[in-house]
Amino acid sequence: MRSNLLFIALSLTLFFFASCKNGQFAGPQASGRPYEVLVVMDKAEWEAPEGRALFDVLDTDIPGLPQPERSFHISQVSPKDMNRTLSIFRNIIEVDINPAIYTRTRMKFVRNPYAEGQVILRIRSNSKEDFARYVTEHGQDIIDFFTKMEMNRLCKDLDKKYSKLTNDLAKEIFDCELRAPEELKNYKRGKDFFWTTNNTATGMVSIMMYSYPYEGPETFNKRYILHKRDSVLRVNMPGSDPDMFMQTDTAFTDVRPIVVHHKYAMEARGLWFMRNDAMGGPFVAHYRVDTENNRVVVVEGFVFAPEKMKRGLMRRMEGSLYMLLLPEEQQSEIETSLEEETETAEES
Repeated sequence: MRSNLLFIALSLTLFFFASCKNGQFAGPQASGRPYEVLVVMDKAEWEAPEGRALFDVLDTDIPGLPQPERSFHISQVSPKDMNRTLSIFRNIIEVDINPAIYTRTRMKFVRNPYAEGQVILRIRSNSKEDFARYVTEHGQDIIDFFTKMEMNRLCKDLDKKYSKLTNDLAKEIFDCELRAPEELKNYKRGKDFFWTTNNTATGMVSIMMYSYPYEGPETFNKRYILHKRDSVLRVNMPGSDPDMFMQTDTAFTDVRPIVVHHKYAMEARGLWFMRNDAMGGPFVAHYRVDTENNRVVVVEGFVFAPEKMKRGLMRRMEGSLYMLLLPEEQQSEIETSLEEETETAEES
């Protein structure tokens, strides 16, 4: 834990001084590694049941991967040790448990109070017991919040630097826009289908896009969309032999409703494998309704990276899915269900 904090402090100090020009402080960019969270909480509370409850939430595994990989890197600092260097960290959770001030437990977030691109989640509580209960019950909200904030940062980067090949194919075949990582430079094209990839033997990342007619609400259930997926993959993603083709591991795939650009969508997350071959890995897909053309447009990211950690690769692919714009659609931030505080950024 101490080494983590030392790494953070040194890294942020470099960013702090890099933001000074001609002796004038220009305002820092938030720093720290993606998916790293700094918890500001009294050490005794951090090591007690209330702190362990928060740690257990942050220490959960990412769903849909073939091996356990943690959602976040976690560091902790006591409020008395919080300094200007640490205050510009990108993801912070501030905990305040005080029965003299609060009557219940609540959490809100604030953007950019000390640095550009920063978010701070503030959890205020009237008791240690209520705090532990609250964070346990709202654990998924906390995980989703920081995941979406990191996805929004990735989307901003993709809007500036992306694969022109992938975007051109999306425009030509589907009349859509799609910003995906720039390393996707190889492709395969089919009827209402394309696949772009970096085409490396290990650490292969890919984006697929396809469409089919919208047939009403029954179009959006797990059995239907996975059947469609397997049908499309069998035609468009064969192996080296006729009896080899890409399939969904339905036993390890979850489907849930989500919101993308303020509209209803479905997300599928799980594992794929090559039938009669030794290939496989994780995937995540968005199923979107294009009402103008009465069709379902599917965009999917998947990874083949044997013997490598897949968290970072998959998160880059997942961020790309939010960059799909259907005809006449405008880009919007990935929404969070948590309440935002309005606060004027402090003067540096």
